[in-house]
Amino acid sequence: MKVTRIAYSNNLNRGKYGQLTEQAHRLGVVRALVWRRYGSVSGVGISDRQIRDQWLSDGTATAFGVLANAWKETVRDAVADIKASREAAKVLVRKAIHRRYHTEKELRDAYTALKRDTWTNDPFLCRLMRKHWRRGVSRTVNQIVVRSDQYRTFTLTKGGNVWLAVPSLVRRKMISIPLNTTVAPTGTLRLVLRDGRVEVHYAIDSPDLHEMRPCGVAKVGVDKGYSEVLTDSEGTHHGQELGNLLRAESDHLKTKNARRARIRAVVERARTAGDHAKADRITVNNLGTIKRDRRRRRFASRVRTVTFTAVHAVVDKAKHIVAEDLSRPFVPRKKLGKNTNRRLAAWTKGITAEALAHVSERRGSALTLVNAAYTSQVVPCCRILGKRQGDWLHCTHCGDVWVASMEMVYGFDLIRGFAPASGWCPHR
Repeated sequence: MKVTRIAYSNNLNRGKYGQLTEQAHRLGVVRALVWRRYGSVSGVGISDRQIRDQWLSDGTATAFGVLANAWKETVRDAVADIKASREAAKVLVRKAIHRRYHTEKELRDAYTALKRDTWTNDPFLCRLMRKHWRRGVSRTVNQIVVRSDQYRTFTLTKGGNVWLAVPSLVRRKMISIPLNTTVAPTGTLRLVLRDGRVEVHYAIDSPDLHEMRPCGVAKVGVDKGYSEVLTDSEGTHHGQELGNLLRAESDHLKTKNARRARIRAVVERARTAGDHAKADRITVNNLGTIKRDRRRRRFASRVRTVTFTAVHAVVDKAKHIVAEDLSRPFVPRKKLGKNTNRRLAAWTKGITAEALAHVSERRGSALTLVNAAYTSQVVPCCRILGKRQGDWLHCTHCGDVWVASMEMVYGFDLIRGFAPASGWCPHR
């Protein structure tokens, strides 16, 4: 398994950052051109080498204004992104194939055409791919992809921080970037320019992480929640600060965006009245996104820290984890208030799923995903569907009352023998 590591520039001067920004903008034009010409059905079956050879022969590459290796790596990266988006659309198409065809030959032919990208000759498959695979647009102008043989790393002192030298817009002239780490990046690099700082993204193999923390020995079921990250079958809540964190950020965004909307209305009135100087002044000083983006990144980091810490706590005692599969959207049975919908929209269940998959794989714990239907409605005492009232689950046969967020694990046929969760009271 590959994992991504990020190194950051340390006190990079404005001159070097300006050169990198200009290069990233020019490569952004290349990336946008690839998406515009080959990001749809017309680009199926065309490789990055074919695009490169064509642009070299017809003179398109001469207008880019960057070194050959830079725009070639950008083309390769953009084509890989297009392929990834196309493969994601095929997941939905495969389900439609399974519903339409029933004989083994029809299924095999359809799956083969989808796999080999010959579906453009099949009207049914082509129609489905056009439906689920929309033409993409690239507006990325802050990234530079550097091949592994196009840069070098060095240190000024023994054991000191690493410096990274990458190609500039001028041939045989490098830009040296001081990094905040003593570990030299390896492989193909992706330089991301944000807020005057360079992020160096690179991939490493997970065995290189030397993850020595063993997993537990128990078999545990977990319930993904909004107020806490996970609740296990023993009744322990992990990551209880998640709910307050999500709620506070959602409420802050509501207030902040309402104020920005009023300021934006003032700008629109000023432009309508012809006072463009006032409108431009307010836009520059009051409607910027630097602070907003910085806060969003801090919030995302805090959420990931809370989530991964909670998952590690579960893996500390679990060798086998059973969790709900919440990848499909769920339609609510009753209408909720707009404040509730707004707060629930910030639920980070995707980060929780990512943390469960990555942490369990790295620490040797097995993860099993099961259908989430009715898992929070099965009472463990009588193994029947109970009556749900908020966080309480009432057994309609014997009258026992259970905490619903803990009892989802009892709906799994894969786990047996759990003791009743703490916090329940019989015949309430």
